[in-house]
Amino acid sequence: MQTFTLEQVAQHTTTGSCWVIIQNKVYDVTDFLFDHPGGPNVILRYGGKDATAAYIPIHPSDALDKNLAPERHLGTLDDESINRLKESENNKVQTKDELRVEEALKNKPPLQRIVNVEDMEEVAKKILSYRAMAYYSSAGDDSITHVENGRAFGRFFFHPRVMKPVSQCDTSTTILGYKSTIPVYISGAALARLGHPLGEANLTRGAYKTGIIQMVSTNSSLSYAEISAARVSPDQPLFFQLYKHVNDATAEKRVRDIEGLGYNAIFLTVDALVPGNRELDIRVPHYLEDLENQGLPTQRKPDEDEGETDRLGTAGGLVIKNDADMTWEKTIPWIRSITKLPIVIKGIQCVQDAVLACEAGCEGIVLSNHGGRQLEYSLPPIELLYRIRQQRPDVFEKTEVYIDGGIRRGTDVVKALCLGARAVGLGRAFLYAQSAYGEAGVVHVARILEREIRFGMQSLGVRSISELVPQMVERVDWQPVTRAKL
Repeated sequence: MQTFTLEQVAQHTTTGSCWVIIQNKVYDVTDFLFDHPGGPNVILRYGGKDATAAYIPIHPSDALDKNLAPERHLGTLDDESINRLKESENNKVQTKDELRVEEALKNKPPLQRIVNVEDMEEVAKKILSYRAMAYYSSAGDDSITHVENGRAFGRFFFHPRVMKPVSQCDTSTTILGYKSTIPVYISGAALARLGHPLGEANLTRGAYKTGIIQMVSTNSSLSYAEISAARVSPDQPLFFQLYKHVNDATAEKRVRDIEGLGYNAIFLTVDALVPGNRELDIRVPHYLEDLENQGLPTQRKPDEDEGETDRLGTAGGLVIKNDADMTWEKTIPWIRSITKLPIVIKGIQCVQDAVLACEAGCEGIVLSNHGGRQLEYSLPPIELLYRIRQQRPDVFEKTEVYIDGGIRRGTDVVKALCLGARAVGLGRAFLYAQSAYGEAGVVHVARILEREIRFGMQSLGVRSISELVPQMVERVDWQPVTRAKL
């Protein structure tokens, strides 16, 4: 294999010839520059340099093999260059954000002190890098939809039944025929390695230990094969969140790949066809620049219009190649033609589309506004669930209905099930858990939810999921006072 010096690589920094170093290997990425989802400038920033630190946390291990022809895998650095890179890494001065994270990790509380889902989020936001925190927590526009997703659960109150035998309470259910210890699944969420080196594997193993099901994102930071291999048992179910690529051939290969790896269902994402306006994520480079420059004199540029800042952020580049022309008439039959896996539509936001999904024969729907990360003022999923129950209760007889967004408590889960949901998905909660405590954090959050769901069911006077019915909840036209943090 051919070897290169750092000086040789450094000569290739333009759109005409761009090389990068990743884990001491040299790649010619020139032909890929304008196909990169985030645009060419993201790569050109590292042209002629070592891009390992930026690349590894957000790309699966097979990304280079999938996107670069074999002849573009040029070779490796020579021994002297490798040693120089190691020395440079060892002498690198930590950023202020890295120092902050280091200190936060030292003061991280023991896992047993985490008593609810919000506790986990609070710890995770302290120990995450600012970039990871901003990506995980960012929401659309002014975050109104994100906030209202949670607040909406506060408009639904219970009608508990008493004097019922509830000592034996079973929280288990099935999702698309697969057993789950609780009516909760891990919703698809991208880039878990931004929060923890083991990334999605933490979710996979934590799901197995607690008997729940993981949905894997198209944009996961581990390869689909690596996640499949992380399963503790070959019988462990995995669902796949599909962002359909604009190129049908690429999309078909992706579907066939995951089916071959043993994934069990496709959750077709339809509520994030174009990049959302996630301003916290967009502002990350500005925040980090200002943080580093604190206390230093700055040279102000003259006020002039230089165009808008890069608005993709970490998240925007992930969806830039999505198919924005999907239709009920074309897309669902096309997916049916290439796979036997059940199809669930993820991102239903109105009653009419819930009905159309049933007419299209979809095995399930997820009522979701993408966690409030896309269209501001999209209706909270629990409110949409209530409207479907009022206007088209037949939907629940024709397909399985799930919701995600705003779920923080076991009582939130129970409310959704009373109104007809089969199960609920949590994305951020499990990302925060694995970021802060790895696999153990995932297990801990699942057990918190199981405890809270069991308590809610017993307090309502029911012993099984099937006994939860719409008469047990009532929607009120007032909002309760926000609870104080105890």
